[in-house]
Parts: sequence; structure tokens; C-alpha cells
Amino acid sequence: MRVTLDSPASAPQPANAYYSQVARVELPGQGALLYLSGQVADGPDLATQSRGVFETIAALLDAHGATLDDVINIRTYLTDIGGLHEYGAVRREFLTGTAPTSMTFEVARLFEPDALVEVEVVAAVGAGPRDRRPSGTGAGGERRAPA
Repeated sequence: MRVTLDSPASAPQPANAYYSQVARVELPGQGALLYLSGQVADGPDLATQSRGVFETIAALLDAHGATLDDVINIRTYLTDIGGLHEYGAVRREFLTGTAPTSMTFEVARLFEPDALVEVEVVAAVGAGPRDRRPSGTGAGGERRAPA
């Protein structure tokens, strides 16, 4: 099994270089699992921030040959659970297929003081012509996991 950690140059860059945005776990002969770090976005309200988050997630997935249709798990952190319906409406704009497994949490605050939402996802990328290696990498690299 091979694990690659990166922050694709073709996607918005992380707030700092202390983490990678994507962990790609190669499944020999079967594709890969993509674990995306939590994403936040700037904006004056929850809907705007949510759209920015999903646009960033889409760009990170695209850099690894995946789309939002490949998302199998999503975790959402809201600073006010009262905004769940507003967030959900934006989420449905981006995740239009079968709904992935999901967890939503209300948190007191996020690492960015003005952030109202943070989203992390796991996506499954099948082996085949659509599957491609990361197009560009920033911070991070490759490591081998124990067999």
C-alpha cells in the first residue's frame, strides 16, 4: 500500500504549511481512497462560505482524478447548528448523486475566527482511465505504509 500526502498546486493552498490537504491511499488494483483535510472559506455568511468550501473540495478532488460524485463520507462542523438547513441547501447544489455517509457537529469555534463551517471528506476513486496521479504537489510527499 502506498500513501501520498500533498497539497495540489492546482487547488487553493492551505492556510499554512503545517499540514497536507490530501492523503491518497492507493489500493493495489482497485483505485484509491482520498482523505481531505477540513476546508474553510472566506465569506460574509454561511451560504457563501459553504459554496467556497465545496469549490475547494471539488478542486482538490479534481487534482486526484475524482469528482464530488466520488465522495463516500462527509463530516461537517458548524459554529451554529441553526444554520444546518442553509448549509444543507448549498451541499445539495454540489452533491447531487446518492448522498454519502455523513456526520454534522456543532462546535464552539473553528481555527479561523470568522469561519462558520468546516468540511472534510473521504472519496473513493476507482482504477481505470479516469484515475490519474496528482497533477501537482506542494507541501507533502510520499510515504510507504507497513504491509
